[in-house]
Order: sequence, then C-alpha cells, then structure tokens
Amino acid sequence: MSTQNPTAVRVYLARVRSALADLPESEVEEILEDVRPHLAEMEAELGENAKVDALIERLGSPESYAAELRTSGGYPPRPADAGDKTVVVKQKSGIGGARFAFWGLVFSVAGFALFGFAAAVWVRVEPLLGLLFVAPVLAISVAFVVHKGVAPIAALPEVMKLKETASSFQSKRDGKGLTYLRALKPAWWVLCAAVLVVFGLLLVLRDVEAVLLLPLMLVAAVAVIWAGPKVKGDRRLLWLAVPISAFVIGSMLGGAGAAVDLIAKRSYGSGSYNGYTPSYSDNYGNPQLMYGSRDVENIYAFDGQGKPLTEVYLYDESGRPLSSVRYGCEKSTGEKRKVGDDNRYPRPRLERGVQDDEGNLNGYNGNRSYCQEKTDVPFSAAIPKGSPVTPPSSTAPSSPAAPPSSSAVPPPNSTQPTR
Repeated sequence: MSTQNPTAVRVYLARVRSALADLPESEVEEILEDVRPHLAEMEAELGENAKVDALIERLGSPESYAAELRTSGGYPPRPADAGDKTVVVKQKSGIGGARFAFWGLVFSVAGFALFGFAAAVWVRVEPLLGLLFVAPVLAISVAFVVHKGVAPIAALPEVMKLKETASSFQSKRDGKGLTYLRALKPAWWVLCAAVLVVFGLLLVLRDVEAVLLLPLMLVAAVAVIWAGPKVKGDRRLLWLAVPISAFVIGSMLGGAGAAVDLIAKRSYGSGSYNGYTPSYSDNYGNPQLMYGSRDVENIYAFDGQGKPLTEVYLYDESGRPLSSVRYGCEKSTGEKRKVGDDNRYPRPRLERGVQDDEGNLNGYNGNRSYCQEKTDVPFSAAIPKGSPVTPPSSTAPSSPAAPPSSSAVPPPNSTQPTR
C-alpha cells in the first residue's frame, strides 16, 4: 500500500480520526481498530469504485459517522469550539425521499413487531399476512438507501435531533453498561436466528400449510447472522437487521404471553373445579367454550327420561349468552367453514373425509373433499334415578292452614286412632 496514493479507507478514517481528536488517543485507536475491518471489506466489495465518495454514499460523511461512533460508544459529544470543521451534507435529491426512507423504517419496525407478536400469541400464520402491507413500504425505503446511501437520511432534522438526544442521554449515564450491551451484540444476532428457526418450526407443527413459510424464516435467520455484525460498517444494513430484530422481539413477547396464559389455564383446569371459560384460540378470533383446559365444540342436553333436547339456548347467571363459533359444510368445496356464532345447541356434527370418483369415502385415490352435517346424537345418556329430596320445612314457603275436613283421606301407611 503506497503512502503517496492513499486508499479510500485511509482517507475516510483520517477524517474520522480528526472528528474524534478530542477523545483520548488510546480510545480513538480502539474505535478505529473496531471499524477498520468493516471499511476494508466494503472497499474490497466496491473494487475499482472504492473512492471516498462511494464510502460517504454508504456511511454518510466521516464527521457524521464519527458522531454515530460517539453515540454508540457512550462518549460525550464533540465540543463546540473544536478546531476541526464539520462537513455538512447537502442533499442533492429532494428531502421527501430521505424522509420516506427514514419513516418507512420506523413504520416497518412497528409493523414487524406487531405482527410477530400476534402470530406468536395465536401460533398461527394468518397474522403474518399483515406483513404484506408493510413489505412495500420497506422495499421502497431499501431501494432509496441502496441508491442514495444513508447520508441524505443522516442530514434530516429529525434524525439529527434524535442523535443529539441520544448522545445527551448517554453522556449523563455510566458508559460501562452500554459497553457491556455492545459486547452482547454477536450473541443477539445468533439469538435472533435461533428464534426465527424455532418459531417457523412451531408454525409448521401447528399448521401444515405453514411449511411454505419455513424457508422464509430460514432465509431471515441467515440474513440477520450475515447483516448484524456488519451494521456498524454499512449503515444501509439497518433496513434489514432492525426490522428482523423487531419481529424477533415481538414474537418473543407474544410467545411469553401465550406461555403464561397456557400455564394459567392448565393450572386452573387441573384443580377440583371445572368451569366454562371463554378462550380466544379460535382461528377467527371468536370465543370458544372451555371445560377446564379442554375446548368444548358441542353441548347435548337431555330431559329426565334421557330424551335428547333440541333448540336449547344457554345463558350464564347474568343473562349473557354462552356463544361460540358455529361451523358448517361448504357445499361447493366440501370444506369446513364458519357460518356464524350463537348460543343454540346442539350443533350438527361434521363428518369429513375424502371421496373418490365412485363415491367411496376415505379412498386412497380420493380427489374430492367430503363434508356432511349430521344431527343425530352420537351417544345415549343414562340419567340417574334418585329419590326426590324434600326441602327442609324451615325453607318451605308458608301457606294458610287448610281447615280440617271429615272427608279427608289419610295418607297411605298412616295409623288411624281406635275408638
């Protein structure tokens, strides 16, 4: 490497060093040693286009990059009377694109966290479909960052204000805790990858159709392992690593909440008291009846002679209907479908299977789904026959005494007095 013709990395780092000149020399060297490998790798990727302008396009100006290093390292902001001049980045393109890219990242982080939380609570694929509304915003933001770099975004007033606030906050705190957290970053990216893989496997176990989502989870796990350690050297990778991290955090919080709820239900159901409680584990978000820790899909009522009753409507002690989802057969496709929710019982039983061309059910060569609604009761009830219990006289309602009658017939097994 010739000193007469310095490389882009050396020029860039020289300006970073100048922006950090107020810090102790040993700490400046430590900071530069930490970021130098990332810059060297970036220079190798750029090849013949490895110029200072190309690095500025990716990372922002050396002065703004040095300010970010101060913030992430917990160092105080640069004194106002420092002798070095600060380069102000002028946006060649409109400010609208940079602002959209920044707030697009914020919107994507919130969306990934929210839908990850919902998917983990219900362990279902359906909430993840909400990411289809977030993905276009993130894609446009990524396209801007790849084309224009992060320098226009770093020059936004809201971003500069955010950096000043973070720097001011960290300067008032002990930097040891922040240093410890930064040391845990490699472990965090590994944890993110592990959570993504485990979450994908849980979705497949719950719903076989989620097997199509598992490869995406694996790709995201590999992406966060690759991009996470390089974020410090290439700020454009924030638009990849941060949304994935938000999704992992949301899914971890949702999974923890679902686990606590499951433990509480099992603890309640394992006791001596069994009661009906609403559960929101239904695919459509509707309440389902539970007896202890088990879901109740149907209820059958019988009279005193063991005859099944129909058109029975159930209410609780406050007059609230005990409603749950009612399902039926889709005539055109032969699939199970939701037809509403009410408190009328019993419901028709759904017999499902596969029907072949000859009408045989569950055939090995079946090519059509089969669904049939049956209204018969699948069991008989043995009603216990016990002697009626006479309520205590103290609780019986009082009534006027009937006058004695000579024609009254004595009750059976009574003894008549002898005259």
